Amino acid sequence: MARTLLPLLPLLLAACDAEPRTAPQVGEFRPMRIVSLDYCADQYVLKLVEPQRILALSRNATREFSYLRELAVGLPTVRSVAEDVLVLGPDLVIRSYGGGPNAAAFYSRAGVAVLNVDNANTVDEVMSVVAEIARSLGESERGEKLIGQMRERLAALPAPAPAERPRALYMTPGGVTTGPGSLVHEMLVTAGLANYQQTPGWRSIPLEALAHETPQLVAYASFGTGTELQSSWSAMRHPLASRQLADREVVPLQGASTTCGGWFVLDAIEALARSASQWHGAPRNDAERLATTRSASR
Repeated sequence: MARTLLPLLPLLLAACDAEPRTAPQVGEFRPMRIVSLDYCADQYVLKLVEPQRILALSRNATREFSYLRELAVGLPTVRSVAEDVLVLGPDLVIRSYGGGPNAAAFYSRAGVAVLNVDNANTVDEVMSVVAEIARSLGESERGEKLIGQMRERLAALPAPAPAERPRALYMTPGGVTTGPGSLVHEMLVTAGLANYQQTPGWRSIPLEALAHETPQLVAYASFGTGTELQSSWSAMRHPLASRQLADREVVPLQGASTTCGGWFVLDAIEALARSASQWHGAPRNDAERLATTRSASR
């Protein structure tokens, strides 16, 4: 252990010293020894730079919720703790949340450039993040190409057929949904849908509301692993939740396309838009569904 920590002492002391070292600013050099601290940051590194410039990815880079997990296979990984990262000698640390709230300040004090992946709550903000990260990685052209592809895909989305937008409930295996102010909400709206959940923020599926008024569509984001465990208190264990998946039109979404704000949200938006354009005015609640069924049988 002592031999492992010995090479780290100068860096660790510098990070804790009252007189910090001056870290180079991102965008002023082309990083060649990049360490990513979380799976959201992993996606940008895997998409925008060559493998030989990747010193290490996060431990979650190959997990089912990592969009580019196949590209991460075989690449080195590292824990998002300072002693493990600094011993690698990175010239850039990129992070979204990895390393905790003080990580950026710590690595900067150690003289290592830090690139933060900002949160995005709209598709336009996603494109801004793509542009900034690409520029900071010395890959502006790749970023511009990626943004151009996003714009083309948005322009090619099918127009919703009905005059009234069908209401869609976003659901996850963990029993949560989200309302206005989130990227998922903007994805639903961009696809031509209305969000069933109108309360801002992330929260449990609204079981009481589902008891008397149901959505037309369910956008179900899962990882297809068969190992998605639910806690004993998950709303997904309630019959009203499982009924939505059994009785409503379900739009299956790859969970990895919704877990982070990146260009890959277009996968989910395209799937949602296809369902929105094909929707033909299904009943809004169980009473209307029953009335429609009786009318059709006469």
